[in-house]
Amino acid sequence: RSYRDLPLRWAELGTVYRYERSGVLHGLMRVRGFTQDDAHIFCTPEQIEGEILRVLRFSLYMWRSFGFEDIHAYLATRPPEKSVGEQARWDQATDSLRKALEEERMPYDIDEGGGAFYGPKIDLKIRDALGREWQMTTIQFDFNMSERFGMEYVAEDGTPRRPYMVHRALLGSLERFFGLLIEHYGGAFPVWLHPTQVRVIPIADRHAPYARQVETELRQAGLRVDVDASSDRLNAKIRNAQLLKIPYMLVVGDREAEGHQVSVRLRTEENLGSMTVDDFAARVQQVIAEKKGL
Repeated sequence: RSYRDLPLRWAELGTVYRYERSGVLHGLMRVRGFTQDDAHIFCTPEQIEGEILRVLRFSLYMWRSFGFEDIHAYLATRPPEKSVGEQARWDQATDSLRKALEEERMPYDIDEGGGAFYGPKIDLKIRDALGREWQMTTIQFDFNMSERFGMEYVAEDGTPRRPYMVHRALLGSLERFFGLLIEHYGGAFPVWLHPTQVRVIPIADRHAPYARQVETELRQAGLRVDVDASSDRLNAKIRNAQLLKIPYMLVVGDREAEGHQVSVRLRTEENLGSMTVDDFAARVQQVIAEKKGL
């Protein structure tokens, strides 16, 4: 490879297995088999600062998009005993990690000697609903693999050089991410994220055809909708939707069918009254675009 080919970025979703002791297993948060969003970046010494900053910004963008703001960084440095790689490369790598954190004005602690034997790293930890910190994002230099695999590129002056290798996992364990996400919102996901954004509830069996019509129109508007056409009483249907924390419940009866309207209730039990199907769809589309809760 030539220096002109760098940086190279390769990513995959890979399954990882760790034989954790049974006493430390904890729901989705700590498991023996999990999926990790792995990527490896190969770059020149001149490119590492830009690459680290790019990965850090990408990670923060993802976490903040899901509503997480309580994020703390830890910069882990070279362990005092066993480690591989030249000190100059450790210093440059550690400095690039520090500069990225400071560029983003991220609060961070120094984990002195807490790096792996093969390179320094940034860990992003996020607090759950109980205030416990969980390690999620990792941005890690690896001086060991580049040496063991004999990786080289041809520099601008024609000489062979060893590339810097950066491993990153943005969400870390996807299982842990989903566990954290569920706890963070207590199941009451914002509208844009909820798997079922709207439930249409016919008052009686004769209103089911109109409920299906509303469902079709809202799906055409890009919303995720279902219909509760069960034989349960109206209050039970509303209660079931509230237990599932579905953001919007649309009650339809004779009056709504005649006026092509829906009666809108929120999972918070607030009643928004009647509105046309088009007006409701526009309202929800705006809430989704602005990533609001309701």
